[in-house]
Amino acid sequence: MSAPASPTPPAPGGSRPSGPDAAAAAPLPGWLWLFAACNFVIGTGAFGMTGYLGPVADGLGVSVSAAGQTMTVYALANAVLAPLLLALTAHWRRAAVMRLALGLFAGGTLLSAAAPSLAVLMAGRVLMGAGAVFTPVAAGLAVQLAAPEQRGRALSRTFLGMSLSYVLGMPYGAWVGLQWGWRWPLLSVGVAALLIGWLLHRRLRAGMEPGGTPLGGIGALLRRRDVVVALALTLLYFTGIFVVTAYTGPVQLALNPLTPSQLSALLAATGAAGVVGTLAGGWAADRLGPRRTLVLLLGCLLVAMVSAPLTAGHPLLTAAVFAIWTTCGFGLMTPQQSRLAELAFAQAPLLLSLNASMVYIGTALGSAIGGAAIPVIGLAHLPWLGAVFVAGALATLALRPTPRCPRGHASA
Repeated sequence: MSAPASPTPPAPGGSRPSGPDAAAAAPLPGWLWLFAACNFVIGTGAFGMTGYLGPVADGLGVSVSAAGQTMTVYALANAVLAPLLLALTAHWRRAAVMRLALGLFAGGTLLSAAAPSLAVLMAGRVLMGAGAVFTPVAAGLAVQLAAPEQRGRALSRTFLGMSLSYVLGMPYGAWVGLQWGWRWPLLSVGVAALLIGWLLHRRLRAGMEPGGTPLGGIGALLRRRDVVVALALTLLYFTGIFVVTAYTGPVQLALNPLTPSQLSALLAATGAAGVVGTLAGGWAADRLGPRRTLVLLLGCLLVAMVSAPLTAGHPLLTAAVFAIWTTCGFGLMTPQQSRLAELAFAQAPLLLSLNASMVYIGTALGSAIGGAAIPVIGLAHLPWLGAVFVAGALATLALRPTPRCPRGHASA
């Protein structure tokens, strides 16, 4: 069932049915699939380049290491510019902000596809990183417009596109980039972003009410201890995950001698586990609550990380442990964002954007820490280093419990 063209948030204590039975019976809004499709395009454009960095380097006459900095530039642009854009557009209707975001992303992708030099490619990646502000805006709307008992599932559906971009979008980018040249996957993503933006404009053209927080609101949020502790959880567990994830292929080969086809099959299977984790995380958040779900998933992730080096020489056992690892890693996003939305419901888009900043900073930190640790502890033992950060993330849940508020209300 599709939502009206101009949905409005329910009034606190409104008449929407609540309770587990009502939540199970009510279908989720159809426009969440459109948000998922947008996130699939964004994820494919943002991360697909990792599969064809070689052709990028050859085409622009730079080293692979230099070409790889396009990922760093994208991450930093998103971490810095997305929260600022949300604050500066606080009084815009949310549909207009999403159109702007997709326009920036499409423009940046097309500029990257036509780039004659690395500098121009970097500029395009900055625009793409700014345009990825779409993701926290969509997540904030999913939280604010869904019934309280459906927020986890609404978020997991919104982020399903991002999960699928790892499973389908990244292999697509690698295949097209290696077969036809690095400009073609970027061009196709840019065109797809324009098309999906047009569809979004048609579907949500009546607009949505303003829902942002002015620039001063960033400082106000970051002065709250509960918010800082919650954001630290994201930073720590993403750092821990990317200590290993940035070097997934070499780590797998250090644990077990695999053929290229076996390694590809293993990576595809773990990618599929990420999709399962995204959906399972939303389901668990609705039924167990965000905090309990976080404790459960972080605990399982910690056990998987500690166990991974012990599976050396047993490929099937390694695959099983990494499947659990990936399921938990992807599953954490939805309950964490549900938890953040409960901390500051009215400021959810800005808070989710700050959370995305923690994701990208953690990604960069984990990659750097893992790279520095490889000569010291070796590839096979990187999961133990990552486990230290995940244990830290789990410990933050004991620092201060999430303030108890009536579901659906903000804590200002």
